[in-house]
Amino acid sequence: MATRIGVAGVGGRMGRLVVEAVARTKGAALAGGTVRPGSPLYGQDVGRLAGLAPLGMPAIDDAVTLFGHADVVIDFTHPDSVAVHLAAATASGKPLVLGTSGLSPEQEGAVAAAARSVPIVFAANFAPAVNVMLGLVREAAAALGPDYDIEIVEMHHRQKIDAPSGTAIALGRAAAEGRGVRLEEVMESGRHGHTGRRAVGAIGFASLRGGQVVGEHSVIFAGAVEHITIAHRSFDRRIYADGAVRAALWVVGRKPGLYGMLDVLGMRGR
Repeated sequence: MATRIGVAGVGGRMGRLVVEAVARTKGAALAGGTVRPGSPLYGQDVGRLAGLAPLGMPAIDDAVTLFGHADVVIDFTHPDSVAVHLAAATASGKPLVLGTSGLSPEQEGAVAAAARSVPIVFAANFAPAVNVMLGLVREAAAALGPDYDIEIVEMHHRQKIDAPSGTAIALGRAAAEGRGVRLEEVMESGRHGHTGRRAVGAIGFASLRGGQVVGEHSVIFAGAVEHITIAHRSFDRRIYADGAVRAALWVVGRKPGLYGMLDVLGMRGR
């Protein structure tokens, strides 16, 4: 039997791609989709919103109903919607795949708390190669040590509302983990003016915005006489949607807990 996947935010760019990914994935079936309350897209056919043939499935604005119809729900919406979706997940006992970026520490804490009741896959990036990159960055940071300055550069489309990106933060955390420190203690972002000398052991961030760049991330390890850069570029957002659907199929039937794409890919602990 196909896994019934609900999609939050079917009117958004990622929501539409997730609907499309569900439609083309063997073993997956669309359970429904939501739009924000008051949206002019309310009641419109979910298939048409995704550029597909009509599915006879109108977009709704009630997360509880969506979770009731689904085996698992995928959420790429907005940080302000996270609390509603966590509450619906825990009330229904259904798993959640969460790809929303820009969460506050309090919101991330709420995700961790909800994961004690239901399985949640929470990832900054659902592209398989990005998750390989996280492991490479962690290993490089551990091997090279503090003599190599770490700078993380990311670029996204002009519509992106958070900076640094969630993926950049994840890369920073991987580098910090490799060094045995907490990112919050060594992070430098948005330098401007007379900042003084670069702190030893700092992990720097630079965020670029423009055009319709899907996503570019580079981690630079800069030593005195050599540099090494680990980089990733996304050319199509469908890779994120495909990864999220893969995570949705994987998480159904799992025990409550907070999982990541490394778990989905079978890379945890490697």
